Amino acid sequence: MPYSFFLNEEEIEATLSATISKINSSATNSSAPSGSESVSDEAVLKIIYQPQAVFRVRTVTRCASSLPGHTEAILCASFSPDGLRLATASGDTSVRLWDTNTETPYQECRGHSNWALCVKWSPDGKRLASGSMDKTVRLWDPESGELLGTLNGHKQFITSLDWEPLHVDPSCRRLVTASKDGTARVWDVTRRVCLFTLSSHTMSVTCVKWGGEGYIYTASQDRTIKVWNATDGAIVRTLTGHGHWVNTMALNTDYVLRTGSYDHTGKEYDTPEEAQARALERWLEVKGKGPEILATGSDDFTVYLWQPSKDKKPLERLTGHARLINVVSWSPDGHLLASASFDKNIKLWSDRGKFIATFRGHVGEVYQIAWSSDSRLFVSGSKDSTLKVWDVSSKKLREDLPGHADEVYTVDWSPDGQRVASGSKDRLLKVWRN
Repeated sequence: MPYSFFLNEEEIEATLSATISKINSSATNSSAPSGSESVSDEAVLKIIYQPQAVFRVRTVTRCASSLPGHTEAILCASFSPDGLRLATASGDTSVRLWDTNTETPYQECRGHSNWALCVKWSPDGKRLASGSMDKTVRLWDPESGELLGTLNGHKQFITSLDWEPLHVDPSCRRLVTASKDGTARVWDVTRRVCLFTLSSHTMSVTCVKWGGEGYIYTASQDRTIKVWNATDGAIVRTLTGHGHWVNTMALNTDYVLRTGSYDHTGKEYDTPEEAQARALERWLEVKGKGPEILATGSDDFTVYLWQPSKDKKPLERLTGHARLINVVSWSPDGHLLASASFDKNIKLWSDRGKFIATFRGHVGEVYQIAWSSDSRLFVSGSKDSTLKVWDVSSKKLREDLPGHADEVYTVDWSPDGQRVASGSKDRLLKVWRN
C-alpha cells in the first residue's frame, strides 16, 4: 500500500529536512497567510500519513475518436458506474448512449421537446435519468434506449439530478431532481410518482446532492444551502454564509456514491445485497471517522466547507479566486478539492481547507473538472476549446489537449481510468486515451 506523508499539511516529497526548510521559508515570506508557523527540527513533529490508490491511471495524451451525431452543443457527458458506457445530453433534445470499448453510438433516446441539460446514471448502472428545459425528467433503459417513464411536476426547467446511494437502497428506486422553480422533488422511479417536494428556497435550486448519511442537500440562488431528511423530506437545517448565488456543490464521497460497488478491479456481484455491502465498505473508507464534508462554490468568489449533517456553521471559507466559482470537485479519495472559476484558474485545496496550488494555463473560463480514479490527475475543460490534464504531485500541466473547435462544456474521466470524454459547442463528442 503506497502512502503519502504530510507535515503541517505540506507533503514530504523528498526528505523531511527539505520539507522543514520549505515550511520555514514560506513562514518568513511576507505574503504568507496568517497562521503560518516555522518548524524546529529539534521539536517533536506530527507527521500525518494517507493511503494512496494501489493502482495508477495513465494520463490521456491523444484524441482516439471524434464522434459526430448530435446536431447541437453537447451539454453533459457522463460515464456509467462501470465505465463501459457513456451518456451525452445535447441542445438537440436527445440523449445518446455510446459504447466505450468500440467508441461507437448504440442508442439514441428521443422524447424531450427542449434542450436536454443533464444526465445521471443510477449507481447500479441499470437506469439513466435525464433532465430537460421542457420541465420533465425522463427515465431510460441504458441497454435498449427505451423510455421507461416521464416524471412531470416541475414548473421550470431541470437544473440537477441525483440518485439515492446504492449502500442505502440496492434497488436504486429513488431519485431527487432540482429545478429553476425553486423546488426539489423526490421520486419513486418504479411507480413514477413524486413522494414529496422540498420547497423552502425562494429562488432557483442550482444543484442537488443525495448524501450517504440519509440527507439531501440543495443549493440555491437565494444564497443558502438546505439540508433535508431523505426519509420524509423534513428540513433539518439551513446553511448560510455565501453572499451571492450558490452555483455548485460537491461531497467528499461523491465518487464512491456515483460508482457504487464498482472499483478498479471491475468485479461484478451476484446479488444486490453483495453489491450493497461493497458499496457501503467503499463509502466508509472514503468518509473516514467524521461526517461527510460538503464544498460549495458561489458567485461571491468563495468556496465554503461544511459538515452539514452535524453543524450549520462552515468549517472553512476558502478565498483566492477573482471571479465566480463555476465548479468544485473532490478527488475520489476525498483528500483534495479542486475549484474552477471564470478567472481562468483552478485552485487545489486540502480536505481541511488549506490552499495547495493554483493551476494556470487556460486562457478562457474553466467550465468543468473531472478526476482520474486514482486521485493523481485531473482534467479540465474550458471556454478556450482545450482540455488540460494536471498532475497533483508536481502541481504542473501534464498534457495540453487541443482539438475541439469551440467551447468545451463537459468532461468526464471514466471510472476504469481508460479514457476521458469531452463534449463541446462544436457538437462533437471526443474520446481521449493514452
